[in-house]
Amino acid sequence: MKLSDYFEKATGYGVLATADGTSEVGVAVYSRPHFIEEDIVAYIMTDRQAYSNLQTNPHAAYIFIESGEKYKGKRLYLTKIKEETDPEAINRIRRRTPPETKGDPKSEKRFLVSFKINKVLLLVGEKE
Repeated sequence: MKLSDYFEKATGYGVLATADGTSEVGVAVYSRPHFIEEDIVAYIMTDRQAYSNLQTNPHAAYIFIESGEKYKGKRLYLTKIKEETDPEAINRIRRRTPPETKGDPKSEKRFLVSFKINKVLLLVGEKE
């Protein structure tokens, strides 16, 4: 099964881990990745810790844990390759309306950050 098909059908939750230039690690809950190509994914980000970390360190890891299944999911090892702020590009890939946030969610700047997938592993173990 193609990875894009897996993420289209799977339900669960994900966590994106990043580190800044001094190796200070941050983690945040993120939705399933948006597939641009089979080996390129994107996330819609706001100007918070994960996005800030990527400005000095392009490497990240994403863990997806499937609903209902114990220890089933995927780990993606990523490298940032591009970012853009075009609202039309962001809205084209958005799956749903953004959740309510403090203040006006429309006023918060959003970034479409693209990553190359370097490696894919199962949630547990060393198998792809």
